[in-house]
Amino acid sequence: MNKYLIIAFILMTHLVSGQDHPGLILTPSAVREMNSAQAPLFEKSLQEVVDEVAVEMQKGIDVPVPKDLAGGYTHETHKRNFFTMQKAGVLFQITGDEKYAVYIRDMLLQYARIYPTLGKHPATRSYARGKFFWQCLNDANWLVYTSQAYDCIYDWLDKQTVKKLNKELFRPYAEYISIQNPQFFNRIHNHSTWGNAAVGMIGLVMQDAELVNWALYGLDVDDLHQQEKDNDGGSLDLKTQGEAGFIAQIDHSFSPDGYFTEGPYYQRYAMYPFLIFAQALANKKPDLDILKYRDRLLIKAVYALINQTNGLGEFFPFNDAQKGMSLASRELVNAVSMAYFFGDQDPSLLSIIEKQDRVPLNDAGLSAASAIAQGLSQPFDYKSLELSDGAKGDEGGIGILRADDMTLVMKYAKHGMGHGHFDRLGFMLYDGGDEVIQDYGSARWVNIDHKDGGGYLKENHSWAKETIAHNTLVVNKDSHFDGNVQAADLTSGTRYSFTSTDSVSIVSAREENAYKDVKMQRTMALLTIEELERPLVLDLLTVQAPMETRYDLPLYYQGELMSVNQQIEANTTLSPMGQESGYQHLWAEGQAAVNGDMFQMTWFNGKHFYTVTSATTEGDEMIFTRIGANDLKFNLRRDPGLIQRRVGGNTVFASVYETHGFYSYSDEIPLNSFTSISDLSVDHNSEGYVVAAIELTSGKVYRFAFSLKDNDPNHEHSVETSKGEIKWKGIYDFKRK
Repeated sequence: MNKYLIIAFILMTHLVSGQDHPGLILTPSAVREMNSAQAPLFEKSLQEVVDEVAVEMQKGIDVPVPKDLAGGYTHETHKRNFFTMQKAGVLFQITGDEKYAVYIRDMLLQYARIYPTLGKHPATRSYARGKFFWQCLNDANWLVYTSQAYDCIYDWLDKQTVKKLNKELFRPYAEYISIQNPQFFNRIHNHSTWGNAAVGMIGLVMQDAELVNWALYGLDVDDLHQQEKDNDGGSLDLKTQGEAGFIAQIDHSFSPDGYFTEGPYYQRYAMYPFLIFAQALANKKPDLDILKYRDRLLIKAVYALINQTNGLGEFFPFNDAQKGMSLASRELVNAVSMAYFFGDQDPSLLSIIEKQDRVPLNDAGLSAASAIAQGLSQPFDYKSLELSDGAKGDEGGIGILRADDMTLVMKYAKHGMGHGHFDRLGFMLYDGGDEVIQDYGSARWVNIDHKDGGGYLKENHSWAKETIAHNTLVVNKDSHFDGNVQAADLTSGTRYSFTSTDSVSIVSAREENAYKDVKMQRTMALLTIEELERPLVLDLLTVQAPMETRYDLPLYYQGELMSVNQQIEANTTLSPMGQESGYQHLWAEGQAAVNGDMFQMTWFNGKHFYTVTSATTEGDEMIFTRIGANDLKFNLRRDPGLIQRRVGGNTVFASVYETHGFYSYSDEIPLNSFTSISDLSVDHNSEGYVVAAIELTSGKVYRFAFSLKDNDPNHEHSVETSKGEIKWKGIYDFKRK
């Protein structure tokens, strides 16, 4: 067995600074003698991999000439090859059966034969075209997984074959990904994380110190002499980055809380190369102490990901995210077991692993499976929490409020580079795993060839990234930062306050750079009121702006409209709401000129009823919208939306969201289908304070007062409202009047 890349396979003895790694360390015989009572989840996972690899081996070896984009035959074949080789390598180490080694060797020789004949991939879409795949990113994926397979058979191979593979395949491939594509390799970005890990891991296998050094510390280049932007609008100018390489990725991509600036969807994707390379470095370069670097930041990042999920374990779809990606992903199957093994053996992580229902075939997976078999699992405690953004934790973040199966998420983080969306102070709301107020996510069908080769659709830029596609304020029909990624990357939202008690949880943040002369502060609270079924969501969005500013505040609710308290004028002829900034993709199906000082709408979504109650001002208009205009290829979902439109200067948008009732489909009986909110009023709004009153149908009134400029918990406040003076201590006051 090659001792220079130990990716935690079962039979290996692990040493860090001369000491055994904590956790179980097994020999091959111990694995073979293990019975199902010791770790049945491991044996189940092992059998699944045995069956998967058997199917692929029976098909024979296929190494086609690259041609297709993501989702196409050649793309998917090369992708399946690297997954299968990695699994076959693990099985060879565990079982000792040479058929797996033969399969890997023969596959690699086929790749070594074809590699010298290849130029760049024929598809020209990517800013960094690959060899086997249309982009270097996928080539790096291939090398991360294949390096593990190669390591597993390295000492089994004869020296001539090793020399051939090193010289004709792996060293040239590593050079192509790195020095021949520095615009891909030398960035702070999830793409480069894969590139760094790929080059570093194959360098460890081949004992190539130069490759490992490139991987850890980046290339010595000052100017890429390439295009300025990647395919997503992200910067490729090294002068704005300053550092590159794997260590710099850890330094700059994560906040001290483990939040990844590109959002949870891409954090999930990047966690595999981060952790698998870190595990290799822990064995080959123990002096780096990489798994303890930045206060065990890579382990913290796993917890951050777990906390960024709804009741179904699906990640919040910030930025360029495909909905449905979850803790069940292969990356998180590896990551959670690693966090358990290399962390503090936190028993709450075992409950996540139980739901994943599989473990990686390494000592981390075996350790977790054994602990589960011993009955050590405990539920993971999902709490209200704030995750900071930025390397120092001082560049905004996200606030997650949880109560009684309700989850509210507000985003005030950095833009997220090329994968970011223009959605400062946007929010989403979940009831368990069900979306109540949704974020659209990305416009993409990943790896589905029908939809433009599985890549991002043009509507990702023209719709999904634009501000009007999110639940946040649009000023003068223009996206935040005028839709400019570089401008958005220069600043972040500003955290103002985060607090959580048993009955009141609050997140408040500011955004003062998205528009010239416009200052926004959004304060959202999850309020538990004893006489209501579920917690209320209170939303107070205060704005300072010049007079005659036009505001659009969209709300993308999920479900079927039940009723509104206003007269809707339906549009018999539909036309797009604008020509740019996402408005070109919205139909205005109807509108209501608000009569009175309150708007109320109830909708139903599968199980429960939901009602939004909004305070209004004279001249407000409610526009009932639907996505899908100028979408002749039907790339976008036809989701409904509601836009509150207002023209004015300094103002506040105030709303409450109530979850109530239930509908029995079998009995056809609705329960509590009407809201308990009879009124919502803004009793005070100034630059320093906002006060809102919520009146229930029972006649009870609850008042929420909030200090917008002084967040000292010990300071006292006094405010004159339309209903008299109120006083309180601390940043907020919530009580029944």
